[in-house]
Amino acid sequence: MTSLADTAPTGASRPRTPAAPLRAVRLWLLIIAALVLTMVVVGGATRLTGSGLSITEWKPIVGALPPMSEAAWQDAFEKYKQIPQYRAVNKGMTLEGFTAIFWWEWGHRFLGRAIGFVFLLPFAYFLLRRAIPRAFIPKVAALFVLGGAQGGLGWFMVASGLMGSDRIYVSQYRLAAHLALATIIAGYAFWLALTIREDGQERKAAPAACSSAGAAAIVLSALVYLQIVAGAFVAGLGAGHASNTWPLMGGHFIPYGLTDHSPLYMNLFENHITVQFVHRMIAYLIALYALAFAAAVWSRPALRAPAIAIGVAVLVQIALGVATIVYGVPLGYALLHQGNAMLVLAASLWAVQRAAAPQGA
Repeated sequence: MTSLADTAPTGASRPRTPAAPLRAVRLWLLIIAALVLTMVVVGGATRLTGSGLSITEWKPIVGALPPMSEAAWQDAFEKYKQIPQYRAVNKGMTLEGFTAIFWWEWGHRFLGRAIGFVFLLPFAYFLLRRAIPRAFIPKVAALFVLGGAQGGLGWFMVASGLMGSDRIYVSQYRLAAHLALATIIAGYAFWLALTIREDGQERKAAPAACSSAGAAAIVLSALVYLQIVAGAFVAGLGAGHASNTWPLMGGHFIPYGLTDHSPLYMNLFENHITVQFVHRMIAYLIALYALAFAAAVWSRPALRAPAIAIGVAVLVQIALGVATIVYGVPLGYALLHQGNAMLVLAASLWAVQRAAAPQGA
């Protein structure tokens, strides 16, 4: 017995999602990526201003509201006074001073909650409108799972510097993990926006045409991601102050003290001099690699724009990094440096997508 499926034309195409809803989905994913980038920058400000431990409790729902009365502010301040950071760094701080650092941390947490709503409400709407291609629904839903994990990881990070610990700042390891996951979320949202085709299917690679260029772009993206994580260790340790000269450190290209800690590998994570030196070296490597990548792919028109974007973003990033170092890690330069790192990653992911696209796509 012949089924309807058996009699259908073999060349029949799958139903296509209209272009307008797909454009809206792409825009939504790009907004999410941009909001996560913003949250990374606000998180950087929270760390650099020493504000990350100002809220000593994890209240996902009721904590969405800041203190609403003088008594509530005083209560929050008294709880802050019980942690090691207050006693070691801010002893004698006024309520006004506490309020200033509180708002940074509250803003960071509030932005995280806001991103959750910016994801959930449009996601439900797009599902009802069937605007998201079926194959992409679980991929997009994974963003929410990652976001929830990021919230839990954020509290795990903050807990490292609260009562019962002798630390006065959060663990640089947990800070690096927190930033690493945030970077994955932003990059993943950006990647999804790049890879939804007009016909609702995922953009497929053309293996024969893109193997070398695609692999090179993936390596570049991995190097940028590694550099972002290395930057988290710089921020977590305050290693930006280890040397405030460039291109030399303490009068030497390879500074003294790189191997002071034992065991040797711990220098990569806990030695201020080594952490800053490694961050510099990865930056130079990325700059050279980006130049070589541009030269290698210039014959492919589809990759010229991404190559130019990578080159410009890397040059800006190095300039911001140098300015951050020589001016003693001012907040403005440091935050621009951190935010632009995400743009370097976005440009490299764009190159990966373009390298994987069939010629002319």
